[in-house]
Amino acid sequence: MKNTSRILAVVALGASLAACGTGPKSGREDATYYYSNKAVPVAKVEPPPPAPPVQESPAAARIVYFDFDRYDIKAQYRSVVEAHANFLRNRPASKVTIEGHTDLRGGREYNLALGQRRAESVQRALTQLGVPAERIEAVSWGLEKPASTEATEEGHQLNRRAEFSYR
Repeated sequence: MKNTSRILAVVALGASLAACGTGPKSGREDATYYYSNKAVPVAKVEPPPPAPPVQESPAAARIVYFDFDRYDIKAQYRSVVEAHANFLRNRPASKVTIEGHTDLRGGREYNLALGQRRAESVQRALTQLGVPAERIEAVSWGLEKPASTEATEEGHQLNRRAEFSYR
């Protein structure tokens, strides 16, 4: 008797599902029905708003270029040095290394000395603009770390430089 009432309940449930049209269909229609008609609408995901434009640090331009066999800072690079001086004055914990470089013309010792003079020239300008000397280190790489390996005037110009490296 109990089994018959269970069977009747299952049959009644199936009949009510069929009557309301929510029951599964058979075979291939079954999968199509459930995957096409019962698809849950997906919320449209909007990309996050673009980040505000990043204000580049005044230290973004980190290179001062020099003329052949010279170590005086050209007028066009004084603003770069001034920007770094302002940056360093406003951040008392910051320290900088000025790395002097040369092109491949000349002897190794000569280029090390020239690279050092270039780094010290930038260091001197920073101290004259109010940056404490103990926060600036001047080193020379000479021709050891070229920015360009081309033996053209453009390649040589890229190598005659002083770079700011913050620590």
